[in-house]
Amino acid sequence: QVQLVESGGGLVQPGGSLRVSCAASGFRVSNSVMSWYRQSPGKERELVASIPSTSGSTSYADSVKGRFTISRDNTKNMAYLEMNSLKPEDTAVYYCNAAGRVGWASYNYWGQGTQVTVSS
Repeated sequence: QVQLVESGGGLVQPGGSLRVSCAASGFRVSNSVMSWYRQSPGKERELVASIPSTSGSTSYADSVKGRFTISRDNTKNMAYLEMNSLKPEDTAVYYCNAAGRVGWASYNYWGQGTQVTVSS
């Protein structure tokens, strides 16, 4: 059964740090483009960061460059988003996404999201 389960969200003060995790099952993150998206009330879901399945550069939204780092652990079949210097505008539900192909079939999986709230 394919699943993406996020964890690690919570309440953090401005300037603080948080790491959210994404546990995958039913497929390999090593074969997938892993991404983190976020959505806050009244706004569209936006791409925050991506890491390719093969060697290549990670990519980030301009609003998080230099503060967030995406990574993955192929042995644990997990992806992570390390968030530093958090700002109130980073408050959102953060979603893990996995995209790739198996043969001729493509896939695009989503987790249920984890809430990150940045507030004093």
